[in-house]
Amino acid sequence: MIEMLPPGLLLVIGALALPLLPVAMRNLVSLALPLLGLAQVWMLPEGAELVLTSFGYELDLIRVDNLSRIFGVIFHIAAFISVLYSLHVKDLVQQVSGLAYAGCAIAAVFAADLISLFLFWEGTAITSVFLVWATRSERAFSTGMRYLIIQVLSGVLLLAGALLHYADTGSLAFGTAWASEGGAGELAMRGAFAFERLADASPAALLIFLAFGIKAAFPFLHSWLQETYPESTPTGAVWLSAFTTKLAIYALARGFAGTEILVPIGAVMTVFPVFYAAIENDLRKVLAYSLNNQLGFMVVGVGIGSELALNGAAGHAFAHILYKGLLFMSMGAVLHRVGTIKAAELGGLWRSMPLTTVLCTIGAMAISAFPLFSGFVTKSMILAAAAEEHRTLIFLVLLFA
Repeated sequence: MIEMLPPGLLLVIGALALPLLPVAMRNLVSLALPLLGLAQVWMLPEGAELVLTSFGYELDLIRVDNLSRIFGVIFHIAAFISVLYSLHVKDLVQQVSGLAYAGCAIAAVFAADLISLFLFWEGTAITSVFLVWATRSERAFSTGMRYLIIQVLSGVLLLAGALLHYADTGSLAFGTAWASEGGAGELAMRGAFAFERLADASPAALLIFLAFGIKAAFPFLHSWLQETYPESTPTGAVWLSAFTTKLAIYALARGFAGTEILVPIGAVMTVFPVFYAAIENDLRKVLAYSLNNQLGFMVVGVGIGSELALNGAAGHAFAHILYKGLLFMSMGAVLHRVGTIKAAELGGLWRSMPLTTVLCTIGAMAISAFPLFSGFVTKSMILAAAAEEHRTLIFLVLLFA
């Protein structure tokens, strides 16, 4: 029975049921839900589908292939780690919103039609904003409201693009399936909405591209990320770092693989946040800028569109969720213990927080692509893909970044 429930909905339903449970059971259930969801993802056979008919439209809620499975797996792992990190939090709002947020992101990954994708896309926006508002300050409320407006706008653009696409083609299908053998497979080398030049793109493709670009924090569409994440709760930032932007990377890989304009967009993303991060005093904002930088590597990989590049982008998203979550956890621990995250007001914490120091160093080495750490493997795949395509300038830009 659980196999026929769309992945992610188990977490959403469980999150909504948390207020009905005794306080003593909530942590146990919260930890169990991601593990049950992960088991469900493993049990779903390749090519599994669940089609529902609603208002004359066919909604395909389950599509299991290489791409959806790898993002489904890491999203469940991230949800479990985030719950574990948040066990000390007794705020029911954060407990419910965090699990529901993760569930919506997972459900979006497995959605095979644009309407289902839109519903869960907006679900991530509505559920995640409570992780910002949970700070319960006036500044957090205004920041969260701006974040919600931008995220809902992304969903509205996605819905408009979906309706235009349906009017043009009579289909609501989202992207093509990734082959089970030979890596990404030929179908995934070019996304269903990919275009060579902006002038060649249909209005539907442009609207969907812009919707994905907002959530992926493209240049000039990125300010919500640096503003919102540092204003969330110490545990909320860990949740936020895992799902929203990586869902956008998944969507780009599914729909726009091989779209040439993504290569320069991603290259710019890798470079410009570095300079802001270097002069920033708020360490969680530093991590937000570096998150934008890391997304750029993934966007370049999707834009190149070769098998190596796409596997590198997916692999880098997987690794990034883990090490960026570790870094946000480290900064959250500092904020929880010291009461500030301003670099100018900190120093010598390695003496009183040795374990946090070690873990933060591991995350820093991973994000810096230090040999034998995950970032070294995944960034090298994208760099190698750029070199194989003889994109010398892009290779040098990525190397510099």
